[in-house]
Amino acid sequence: MAHGIGGTRDSGLEPFAEAFAEAGLDVLLFDYRNFGASTGEPRQLAWPPRHRDDYRAAVAFARVLDGVDPDRIVLWGTSWSGGHIVYVAADDPRIAAVIAQIPDLDGLRTMREISRYADWGQLLRVNLEALKDVPGMARRQAPRLMPLAAKPGEVAAMASDDAEAGYLSIAGPSWRNEILARYVLAEWTNRAITRMDEVRSPILIQIADRDQVAPPPGARAAAWRAKGRVEVREYPCAHFDIYLGEWRERTIADQLHFLRRHLSTVRAASPSGATAGGRPG
Repeated sequence: MAHGIGGTRDSGLEPFAEAFAEAGLDVLLFDYRNFGASTGEPRQLAWPPRHRDDYRAAVAFARVLDGVDPDRIVLWGTSWSGGHIVYVAADDPRIAAVIAQIPDLDGLRTMREISRYADWGQLLRVNLEALKDVPGMARRQAPRLMPLAAKPGEVAAMASDDAEAGYLSIAGPSWRNEILARYVLAEWTNRAITRMDEVRSPILIQIADRDQVAPPPGARAAAWRAKGRVEVREYPCAHFDIYLGEWRERTIADQLHFLRRHLSTVRAASPSGATAGGRPG
């Protein structure tokens, strides 16, 4: 398990990990390099190919843990990482199942979504910030940071109606509201939708139908491309609603139901909240 763009493991993911541990699963919840508790420079560098490599490293590590069946590894991703795990699963036929929660499965659509909830001028300003970061990449100059989440109209990675309040509502101690602007350059070609037909394991795709961050049409289109066993669940909520309260509980329940059908050892969650097994990472 790992977070979406700019997220850290202490920002809204621990309740998911704890629910899986209660159900008898071992959980490996990690931060990408350059974020949170992980090492790496420059800090706050979000780059999809590196994130995918970090998932692959986590899978390799999990497979040699005592008591872990190396052929029963499940990939869990949310938002940006909901796309990363498609790439990883497409390259690894041993992956047992994939859970993509409010996933960004088509970076091209995601970038265009900025022009829909704001305007084309906003999209242009975000891309100009990325281009200003290019000299730092080429000449080892100081990287250019931009806000990860901000109010509508402000230049940021996310400036939808609910972005700033939504991210702040789940932000943990290690989360920072900034990201290297160069991420924009990678997002245009970050298209997990092109790899969906290569995933051999069962896939659960969970969509927030009022999502302004990860466009629902992109997730639906990706689901249609899947040639394996794909299940789609939709929820009448916005992007960040999925991490809290009722919508979090409903998405977790659907995830556990999915896993119980594809991993026979998963137990029903304890209604008392008492730990039923597993070890959260």
